Amino acid sequence: MNQAATARPQDEKGPSPFASRNFTVLWVATVLSNVGTWMHDVGAGWLMTSMSPSPMMVAMVQTATSLPVFLLSLPAGALADIVDRRRLLLLVQVGLCAVAAALAWLVWAGLATPVALLLFTLAMGTGTALIAPAWQAIVPSLVPRASLQQAIAINSVGVNISRAIGPALAGFLITAVGLAVPFAVNAISFLIVAVALLWWKPATDRGNSLPPEQLWGAMAAGLRYARNSSALKATLVRAVAFFVFASAFWALLPLVVRTVLRGGAELYGIMLGSVGLGAVLGAFLLPRIRKACGADRLVMLGTCGIAVTLAVVALVPVPAAAIAASLLAGASWIAVLSSLNVSAQTALPDWVRARGLSIFVTVFFGSMSAGSLLWGQAASLFGIPQALLAAAICALLAIPLTWRWKLQLGAQLDLAPSMHWPAPVLSTGVRHDRGPVMVTVEYRVDAASREAFLDAMDKVGEQRRRDGAYAWGIFEHTGEPAHYIEYFLVASWVEHLRQHDRVTVSDQDQQVSVRHFHQGDAPPVVRHYLAPDRARKE
Repeated sequence: MNQAATARPQDEKGPSPFASRNFTVLWVATVLSNVGTWMHDVGAGWLMTSMSPSPMMVAMVQTATSLPVFLLSLPAGALADIVDRRRLLLLVQVGLCAVAAALAWLVWAGLATPVALLLFTLAMGTGTALIAPAWQAIVPSLVPRASLQQAIAINSVGVNISRAIGPALAGFLITAVGLAVPFAVNAISFLIVAVALLWWKPATDRGNSLPPEQLWGAMAAGLRYARNSSALKATLVRAVAFFVFASAFWALLPLVVRTVLRGGAELYGIMLGSVGLGAVLGAFLLPRIRKACGADRLVMLGTCGIAVTLAVVALVPVPAAAIAASLLAGASWIAVLSSLNVSAQTALPDWVRARGLSIFVTVFFGSMSAGSLLWGQAASLFGIPQALLAAAICALLAIPLTWRWKLQLGAQLDLAPSMHWPAPVLSTGVRHDRGPVMVTVEYRVDAASREAFLDAMDKVGEQRRRDGAYAWGIFEHTGEPAHYIEYFLVASWVEHLRQHDRVTVSDQDQQVSVRHFHQGDAPPVVRHYLAPDRARKE
């Protein structure tokens, strides 16, 4: 078995993320904003049950929230990697404030309809899609590297603190004041974040002589990295296996409260608050559990916890049992989500961080959207308890089916840029857009080391494709069996220059191990070839 697959990341002993003033201010602001967001979610779910109690329409509220993130997250991630992230976050926060304020007025004036609610929810989901990758990508710039895992976990705790407060507060305000209040509070919460972003002054990035990537090319680079990163692919597979089935709890909870438990908005808020409280309590136990069993078993335990929650809610129609099960759901949710988030973060170098995280977010919300539609339809056809039980059984069956996809494979890797590739030697100037480019590397390897060399080269090929190559291969000389030529193709000269900046320290270590197979004192010969420039006629 691959040793990397079973290695557990060491506990980081860095300073508390709250030692960073920037992290603290933005964390507090986002917690307050998330309180408003959870109040909106409770208000939207309850408003829809008041206007249209159809299970499909209620589930569509969750779909309208998550579907835009599924559709737009990758472009948003590429955008966050090539523009000023602070400015992007600020502009979208102001837009979300306007949308939330308009929805609050619509509800207050009694003009809200099911279609209008879905459209406004869709608009807010679009705003969330545009900023979700940027929010996650700025975390490494707010804290030292040694504090990154703590910061990710604390962000998850913040989300669940808001989940503990927001739903309960929304349920109380809906009963005491009216349905428009949660939407108005949400609008104010976006303004709080905008003020915090205005206060924050991020460090200026080091200068780069290369032109910025174009949006479509940046998106393609992000997809190419994900396709060739074993650590990120494993995280995505495990995410789908959890979120598709766990989404049944969120999608059907308003109907469970109203039709199964015969409760009102207050019970709905209390149950969501219990989820948040369970997540906060679970966060304090996570370090010990993770240290004892590792990320993979922690995700397994969290999946079992969600399955138990679904079964209890389906089989025991008693409010007290449902509230207790919601505590377990919160602890299980944060165990899985934080483990998957850390696994995604540690799989990504800085140059593609927002794009890689956007792919993770796309899988997250896509799974939630598909699951919401699936279980909403199942509830309409077979009943709410039956749909919840089916989701619980499927979640348990997914554990053995996806067990070989191990988490946090990138935790032991050093993904800092190595900058060890020498600059290409040019006889004349080359335009940045000229291409494609072919790079060849010649090796001479002893016949006894052939298989080990080729196995090592497979890993190098994965690196080349991750960092920009659209084709890679290795050939053996027919007349000289010890002579091998590696080649890889890159779309343009500027994309190859970007490869020089993208090679990591771990990549360098792998390349050094390959060169140990090379015979002779001289290093392997590297050559660069350009496609003929047809535009030049002279």
